[in-house]
Amino acid sequence: MKNSKIAIISVMFCFFAMGFVDLVGIASNYVKEDLQLSDSVANIFPSLVFFWFLLFSIPTGMLMNKIGRKKTVLVSLIVTILSLALPLFGENFAIMLIAFSLLGIGNAIMQTSLNPLVTTVMQGGNLASTLTFGQFIKAIASFLAPYLAMWGATAAIPSFGLDWRVLFAIYFLIGIVATLILWGTKIEEQPIEGKASGFVDCLKLLGQPVVLLSFLGIMCHVGIDVGTNTTAPKLLIERLGMTLNEAAFATSLYFIFRTLGCFTGSFFLRVLKTRTFFVISVVMMALSMCGMWFGADKWMLYAAIALVGYGNSNIFSICFANALQSVPSKQNEVSGLMIMGLFGGTIFPLLMGFASDAMGQIGAVLVMAVGVAYLFTYTRKL
Repeated sequence: MKNSKIAIISVMFCFFAMGFVDLVGIASNYVKEDLQLSDSVANIFPSLVFFWFLLFSIPTGMLMNKIGRKKTVLVSLIVTILSLALPLFGENFAIMLIAFSLLGIGNAIMQTSLNPLVTTVMQGGNLASTLTFGQFIKAIASFLAPYLAMWGATAAIPSFGLDWRVLFAIYFLIGIVATLILWGTKIEEQPIEGKASGFVDCLKLLGQPVVLLSFLGIMCHVGIDVGTNTTAPKLLIERLGMTLNEAAFATSLYFIFRTLGCFTGSFFLRVLKTRTFFVISVVMMALSMCGMWFGADKWMLYAAIALVGYGNSNIFSICFANALQSVPSKQNEVSGLMIMGLFGGTIFPLLMGFASDAMGQIGAVLVMAVGVAYLFTYTRKL
């Protein structure tokens, strides 16, 4: 493909924009503090973001069949930009609800359409490894979010009166750049052969064991991801008496190691058996759950957060690629189903919010541990 390097760069810019969704963890903590909310109410925000994956993922797969993958990604970027603009006008409960909803809708469309667009741009190669590199780019945006919010809150960078919400302004500008680059990039797509699948046809693909178990694996992955993103600062506040600005580092630490995991994972997935690397990753996550459960010292809690960040970094790519390659003739539809699995980001935070209100943050850790236990059973399908 001509201009393939430019196409790859434009797609990687979109992966960076995909990472904007991970600001939900630190943002919900600041909103909780500013509006004096309980854990269960504050966790509505990350849950709301991922609720839209349930409704929009399969329709997006069908939309790709009609207008193409690139145009669908452009639609997602426009919705994302709008979601980032709203908090610049205020921070009341209604504005934040609408903003987080639009962020979820935009991200659901983007994740469903961008991953298949990678297969168009790359035209072969190691799909799991390439998707993992995209996740590495995404993770850079993820771990920058808590820093940008913290710097804005402490006036370490000019916040223009927005306080921590300067985070939205910065990502708003980057989102515009990503949109313009992709819009100006020529990407040739193959026409869809045969009859396009309907909604019921997509759901029927869950009848295939690999697709169903990969779907559940992605639900657990994103539940643990959003759960750690949201719970890590609360653990440090509860156990070590830190302030929110001090504890915000926990979210960044998680994403630093998740970024490192994605970067090194793109190499390990080429030299190790996928199953071997998957088992190593899940064992690291299990150790992290033990650390979060028993940890009372800073070093132990930091080590646990780092372990789950690294361990969880490649789970999505492995599950997604495994499902996509199991039904090569229905990649758009399978992509929609897999991204619908990100609905786990709604279920887990809600359960964790109720559990932490009842038992403290140890209750939230217990919910995440259930997800880790499931991932051990998934290894049989690799």
